[in-house]
Amino acid sequence: MKKILFIALALVTALSSCAQKGKSMEKKTLVAYFSATGTTKAVAERLAKAAKADLYEITPEQLYTDADLDWRNKESRSSVEMQNLNSRPKIKGSVENIEQYDKIYIGFPIWWYTCPTIINTFIESYDLNGKTLIPFATSGSSTIEKTCNDLKAKYPSLTWKEGKLMNSITDKELKKWAKE
Repeated sequence: MKKILFIALALVTALSSCAQKGKSMEKKTLVAYFSATGTTKAVAERLAKAAKADLYEITPEQLYTDADLDWRNKESRSSVEMQNLNSRPKIKGSVENIEQYDKIYIGFPIWWYTCPTIINTFIESYDLNGKTLIPFATSGSSTIEKTCNDLKAKYPSLTWKEGKLMNSITDKELKKWAKE
């Protein structure tokens, strides 16, 4: 009888241990975003809620001023960065335990028909192989197709899903997209 109880106890302990390991290895979703004016931030917060995801703001070490964002001025910081697509603005902070995420939404405003170079800084700061990356963007007049093609071409070894332009998206549409 003691032998049967011992075996049963060992089996319960082993199953419990496996369940705990499975639970700790459960992958999560992250919404990482860069927002210069707050527009993309508002969408990212809504997306994180809809996707039940963690939220991370990609914050430049040196914040952008209104003058930095003046796209009509060829000498503005954003214009200079976007003229040199090898520019990599520094990021303040980092995502802790990036390995816990298997799906990462990456959000940004579209600058000069593509993503700001700080997005490249973010992507190149981590080993994102094996993760599903999903771009989303806000824009006054651009579409997201060129941006998505640029990202796929620049990082062909990464797994990209189709991106989405988030201008005027409803919460219902956001939830539906997050489930897909």
